[in-house]
Amino acid sequence: MRTSIPIAVLVAAAALAGCTAPPEGIEPVGGFELDRYLGTWYEIARLDHPFERGLSHVTAEYSRRDDGLIRVVNRGYDTETGEWGEAEGVARPRGRADVASLEVSFFRPFWSGYHVIVLDGDYEHALVCGSNRSYLWILAREKHLPPAVLDDLRGEARRRGFAVDELIYPEQRTGHAQPPQANAELVMPQRGCCP
Repeated sequence: MRTSIPIAVLVAAAALAGCTAPPEGIEPVGGFELDRYLGTWYEIARLDHPFERGLSHVTAEYSRRDDGLIRVVNRGYDTETGEWGEAEGVARPRGRADVASLEVSFFRPFWSGYHVIVLDGDYEHALVCGSNRSYLWILAREKHLPPAVLDDLRGEARRRGFAVDELIYPEQRTGHAQPPQANAELVMPQRGCCP
């Protein structure tokens, strides 16, 4: 089991500490229903960053905790080491519960912003950003999105000033081509602010 926290992750966490507001000019989704957002999301695309670098088959799972916080479990397959990693954190609304603006922490006391800026009416796909335009994720309930939907989400991100041309698209294979099954003993060293 790996337990050390890379220095780059600590530096990134310190830089994000206290930065939980959305980027200037970005409005999180209103009319948000957190209970509908809970469950598993697949990462379709992201702007790359150190705490997810080299990961494929990335998922984020959200569930309620008894203390009122949201449990966040991010999982991914490290293509270089051939191992699964996992990071567990917590989330809470930044303000009004009906606004899709959360604070997420994987290493307290550091919190970072998590803002759903596009969400379809069926809660099947979402565009999520951090507290600045360096962090962007396209998430979906399924492992793949129809090309037209993906194009629409990229267009929305571009209009909001994100570097869409720098998005990467991690693998989300289906069937027998999956990487080895996740082993509960393989734990990512606290990688992963979001998705």
